[in-house]
Amino acid sequence: MSENQAGAKSRREFLSATGRTASVSALAGVALPHVHAAQDSTIQLALVGCGGRGTGAAINALSTKLGPTKLVAMADVVPAKMNSSYDKLKSQFADQVDVPPERRFMGYDAYKGALSALKKGDVVIHGTPPAFRWPHFELCIEKGLHCFMEKPVTVDGPSTRRMLKLGELSVQKNLKVGVGLMVRHCDARRELHDRIRSGQIGEIISMRAYRMGQGGGLAPPKPAGMSEVAYQISRFHAFLWASGGVFSDYYIHQIDECSWMKGAWPVHAHGMGGRHYRGDSLDQNFDTYSVQFVYPDGTRLFFDGRNMKGARDEFASYAHGTNGSAVISTRVHAPGRCRIYKGHNIPWVESAKDSLPENDPNLVWAFPQPEKSPYQLEWDHLMEAIREDKFFNEVKRGCEASLVTSMGRMAAHTGRIITYEQILNSDHEFAPNAHLLTEDGPAPLQLGPDGKYPVPQPGIITNREY
Repeated sequence: MSENQAGAKSRREFLSATGRTASVSALAGVALPHVHAAQDSTIQLALVGCGGRGTGAAINALSTKLGPTKLVAMADVVPAKMNSSYDKLKSQFADQVDVPPERRFMGYDAYKGALSALKKGDVVIHGTPPAFRWPHFELCIEKGLHCFMEKPVTVDGPSTRRMLKLGELSVQKNLKVGVGLMVRHCDARRELHDRIRSGQIGEIISMRAYRMGQGGGLAPPKPAGMSEVAYQISRFHAFLWASGGVFSDYYIHQIDECSWMKGAWPVHAHGMGGRHYRGDSLDQNFDTYSVQFVYPDGTRLFFDGRNMKGARDEFASYAHGTNGSAVISTRVHAPGRCRIYKGHNIPWVESAKDSLPENDPNLVWAFPQPEKSPYQLEWDHLMEAIREDKFFNEVKRGCEASLVTSMGRMAAHTGRIITYEQILNSDHEFAPNAHLLTEDGPAPLQLGPDGKYPVPQPGIITNREY
């Protein structure tokens, strides 16, 4: 990330001086003047997708100390989300939020207005469900805009192939792109990675990871008067086309961090799962998932996911080697509280209030506490790359992490061993016309004659997920 890209355009071009005549774009007949910074070092931001994660990313972007930033445009399809996000950001960053009503764009084409409010070299925050990632990214590349995009960046083979090509184009245009797999920027995980790669736990022989919580991804029957498209987007964790379901949206982090420590991507996966307690929910998720990811040397990552109230929770990742073991995640994404042990008896941390045993004779190393937030670090690293014109492009890695996560999901949903090549070359695109969606539809997923959406049927439907 610190290497200069050959043929890179100058910092001056990306942080161009103010005073140029404002150019005008058109969207639905409305003139949209570019916003120009008060000084040439200000990086302007547009937030596309104003939910919790998008708003959180905007907070991190406005909190960087590497130079001035300003939010100048916002876009969403839900007015309440837009208003809540704006109020929160304005209250925390009054002088850095300049988004008058005419630059708060609503609707399925709203991202076009938000992007047109920026100038070349500014930054777009993509906080929408991943179904919309590729068309939004495509326009960013056309306009020469740097990006931060939330994970996952794809949910199926066809969209992954498309995003990989767009990623190559963004590299050619020297665009800086961050992907929200923030643990890759965590100081604790980076040091743990270096220690593992230097052989401090020996050769990795297995890994295990858990994301077991109290629920998620439900979709009660659609309220009267709400369009089908609006309903499915509002419940995007419930539908595979919008998010990849809880498997892709929740589990990608731990699959990614374990693969990072291993130094490889899995080549195939097999798994299982089932629906047990979904009640009247019309979602497409399973309550439980258990997937084995297999790496090129035959090493396994055993992943368990669960969304059930009243059941035991765990949120952690571990690596086991020939000479010891390591904790990659302790109980949440941050702080990681990364550690290395002599053997394989690792104390389990049930809650944030739990303290580790004092003077544990098996403890070899623990990262000092407190830790810096990886959510902030990923933005600091992105902004540093933009301002110093360093190579920074995480699209390929984001696509690969998204794809291997989808590989595990498809293995559980079909009851078959799925290889990396199979998922990459799959022809089942969940929402091929996501970029053409309107409020009136048609929605990418349709109710069946029984009044329910299709769900995975392992062993019955084996060549696609539903």
